[in-house]
Amino acid sequence: MDFDFSSDQEQLRDMVQRWVSKDYGFEHRRGLALAGGSQGIDPSSAWQALGELGLLGLAVPGEFGGMDMGPVEAMVVMEELGRGMVAAPYAAASLMGAGLLRDHAPDDIRSHWLPLIAEGQARVLPALQERGARHRLNVVHTQARQDAVGQWTLTGTKNLVPVGGDDGVTEAYIVPARVSGGVDDTQGIALFLVQRGAAGVRLAVHALQDNARAAELTLQQASATLVLAQGWPALEHMVDIGIAALCAEAVGAMESLLALTVDYLNTRKQFGVLIGSFQALRHRAADMKMQLELARSMSYYATLKLTAPAAERRRALAQAKVQLGQSMRFVGQQAIQLHGGIGVTDEYAAAHYFKRLTCMELSLGDTLHHLGEVSARMEDSAGVFA
Repeated sequence: MDFDFSSDQEQLRDMVQRWVSKDYGFEHRRGLALAGGSQGIDPSSAWQALGELGLLGLAVPGEFGGMDMGPVEAMVVMEELGRGMVAAPYAAASLMGAGLLRDHAPDDIRSHWLPLIAEGQARVLPALQERGARHRLNVVHTQARQDAVGQWTLTGTKNLVPVGGDDGVTEAYIVPARVSGGVDDTQGIALFLVQRGAAGVRLAVHALQDNARAAELTLQQASATLVLAQGWPALEHMVDIGIAALCAEAVGAMESLLALTVDYLNTRKQFGVLIGSFQALRHRAADMKMQLELARSMSYYATLKLTAPAAERRRALAQAKVQLGQSMRFVGQQAIQLHGGIGVTDEYAAAHYFKRLTCMELSLGDTLHHLGEVSARMEDSAGVFA
């Protein structure tokens, strides 16, 4: 199998890499975090820059004004955004939200929202997690009701919802809600579109540990538009797109953190000797590199499996998230230990990479959750020859 990137993909990588290194360095990001305070980093400036680069329409078909690119191009972009710890809901809006509308929404919703997404005038973000669900997508307490004239309203609460900034961009949310069945039944889950400013919608924005911005979305008989009546397969597909993007972002972040750690080992002296010359520390850096390469291979695997049949795709993405979770934890912890005290200071980038990797390990299902998914989907061949 050919794992070489095309010239167009390399040019795309170079474009994003140059923007990250020039306009989104660590000091710039830290300044945004300090300015954001308890609400986290406002991604408005980053969002505008991503729009100027043409990346907001990456997953949008050309007929709607997008770039019509595929999973590999998305992986390339996410790796570079991960290197810079870019705090913007790019994967959630431009890959997950746009991908769901592209593949599963009715024509009228697609023709209205996809051009707006491609132009940077709208963000459509997933609002999936509910309190007590423990990463299980099928646990949905939010209720949907239809009145006599066919209008839908939703009542419920969603947690850890990615949100954008106060930049005038129209924001809407993809919300799974139950129209029938028990609280953990995969049947009876429909997908709805809810606009941020609609009646009955309340958003409480807060910062995450990595200074990214999230919110608790409370719906009280909020007006909603039905996107898909049988939403479970599309919901799983959207989350898999998000997991693949998260894996790629983690690879970029781990690569930057490893480079930062190696540079520190090659400059920090103890008793007049570079600590990078100590064999035990060199071995630990080599172990970090091995975990990075394991993560990279599984990130590629996850991306390439996004177009596979649903059962095969779900198993592959769970396997990838398990490996990425293990690698993120190992690389992050080793980096902090090799740095010593400076590694946990707010003024130094390593601490911020560690916090970002920790949050990513917990996003879209933590390592233990996906280990359970892999176990549940294991066959006689364990999926190796699928």
